[in-house]
Parts: sequence; structure tokens; C-alpha cells
Amino acid sequence: MSSTNPSLNYAPQTKPVAVVKPGEFIFAAAHLDHGHINSQCAGLVEAGGQLKWVYDTDPTRAAALVARFPGAQLARSLDDILADPTVHLVAAAAIPHLRGPLGCRVMEAGKDYFTDKTPFTTLAQLEEAQGVVARTGRKYAVYFSERLHVESAMYATDLVQQGAIGRVVQVIGLGPHRLNAATRPDWFFKKECYGGILCDIGSHQFEQFLTFTGASDATVTHAAVANYANPEHPELEDFGEANLLGDNGATNYIRVDWLTPKGLSTWGDGRMTILGTHGYIELRKYVDIGREKTGEHVYLVDEKGEHHLNVAGKVGFRYFGELILDCLNRTETAMTQRHVFKAAELCLKAQAAARRIAG
Repeated sequence: MSSTNPSLNYAPQTKPVAVVKPGEFIFAAAHLDHGHINSQCAGLVEAGGQLKWVYDTDPTRAAALVARFPGAQLARSLDDILADPTVHLVAAAAIPHLRGPLGCRVMEAGKDYFTDKTPFTTLAQLEEAQGVVARTGRKYAVYFSERLHVESAMYATDLVQQGAIGRVVQVIGLGPHRLNAATRPDWFFKKECYGGILCDIGSHQFEQFLTFTGASDATVTHAAVANYANPEHPELEDFGEANLLGDNGATNYIRVDWLTPKGLSTWGDGRMTILGTHGYIELRKYVDIGREKTGEHVYLVDEKGEHHLNVAGKVGFRYFGELILDCLNRTETAMTQRHVFKAAELCLKAQAAARRIAG
């Protein structure tokens, strides 16, 4: 994907915290179809990982990633990476409908897999990956960046787990993105490839709902998609919404869209409201419109009062170090495999249930 689209190269940085010594965790990057691979690799390197190999069918794209991470080498093929016994994990950002099959191939080769979201475009792919994980014991990790690589969201994760707002009863997640159609590859506009808007960028929202509410499962009670503003791309869904009912009684509303206007100072006004029995949290992740062009704003209202915190540079991104240690120690601190697969299942079910609204 084009480097001129800022949302594709979003790679926030904080002070690196290495959890391993140099050379203790070796990883590779392959199939670089989405710019999120830059963030995936950056997070792992900041946590002490060493990027050894880079492979892509586009030599220019592969060379650009190698240039970004000195010491990395160009691989001749994915097979060469999979045959290297020193490689612990393969990070990838393939075209979405290829991510599941690629992950199964990586895991069958004895490596852990770290894919960009969305992890699958069909339930059949999810079921296949579940079988491979059960058979091989390898990890199928997913880069849910809108929580894992956003300090305000990680801060909210801690607040919720500490009971700051009591029992969470509802999560409202808004994930607007700027389309930048001219920078998008052809596959971006083919539904078979990207899976649908609820499956794609909606996947972030379902993962956050499970995290913040503690629900282990949910039912899709409503889902809808539309193409309101892009008739020249008939397979594109530029709007999607869904409601969930968690197995613990918590509810969820999400809205995702490609309708961000040019006047916004960043690529998307991502927001989230988390309602608890004793307070609520609002996240303004990337911008505080009309006030500050910076992101990472946390608004908290609890029994003691109203609080505004800007947590940029104060929280960090612990997920990547936890993932590295999970791979080495075969633990599940960063995220359980069940959580990963349940988030994927919910986005696929919401997409399948979505009613198409006439644009």
C-alpha cells in the first residue's frame, strides 16, 4: 500500500522496553500488503526482538522495510524463512483473505504467527486455524492496533481491570477512517479480499468489547452495512454498524466508516465510551477535535469527580514484550488464543448477519 497514506504507516513510539537480550527472539516479516507491518515490526523490535528476514512478492516493498530496520535481510522466498530454525515468529500483513491460509502454513512449519487484523475473512478459515493451533500448539496472534498500540486504550484497560468504574455494562466504539481512495490497491475495493467493513476495521471494536466487558461470548443482535458515498466502487462498504449482547449482560454498539472528511487533522477520530456502574470513560484516541491535534486523551468521570488525562508517552505498549515472552515461554499473558479467535468469530458473524442498506 502507498506510503502517502498516513493511516497505513501509523507507528506510535514510546521509550523502548526490551524484555529479551539481543538475539534471544528472532522474527521475520512476510507479505507486506498493508502498512501496519511497519507498526508490527516496530513494536517487536522495541521489545527486544530482532528482525532477521523480510520477504514480499514486491521487491521494492521488501527493500523499504529492510531499510527501516537495519540488520534485516531480504529473503528469497517464504520457504527460506520457514526453513530457518532460528526464527520464532513470522509477522505478516497479507491481503486479508490470504491471512488465514498463510497463518496455517506458518504454524505448520513450527513458527508462531502474528498477523495484521482482520485475521480471517470467512468462518471456514477461522475453523481451519483453530484446528492447526490445536494440532501444532503454535500461536495465532493478531495486531488489534486500536487497543494494543494506543496508549489511551491501554490505560483504559488498566482502569477497567482495577475497578475504577465498577462493572462495565456497555461499550460504544467508533472507528472512522479516511478513505484516501487514490492510495488504495485494487484488492481494497473487492469484498472477497477485504471481507466487508465489519469484518475488517470492525474487528478492532469486537476485540475491545470483549476486553473491557470481560464477556467470553456474545450474540449479534443487529448489523448493517452500506455504501453511501462511493458508487464508483460498488463492492466497497463505507459504513457499518452492529450491536452485541454479551453473555454477561453487557451490550455493545459499534460504528465504523470510511467517511472521514478532509478537514479532520488526522486520519480518523477514533473514540470509545465505556460505561460502568460507578462511572464512565471516554477515549479520544487520535485527536481532540477543535481543542488539540494530539491524541491519547482519557476522560474519566467517577464517584470523586471529572478527570482529563493525556497519557501520551506515559503508558507504553506492553503487548509486544508480553507476546515475545509468551512465544518463548508458551504462556498467554499478552492475549489468550481463545480471546483472539472469539473476537474474530464475532466480526465474521456480524458481517454475515449485516443487512445491506441502500445507499
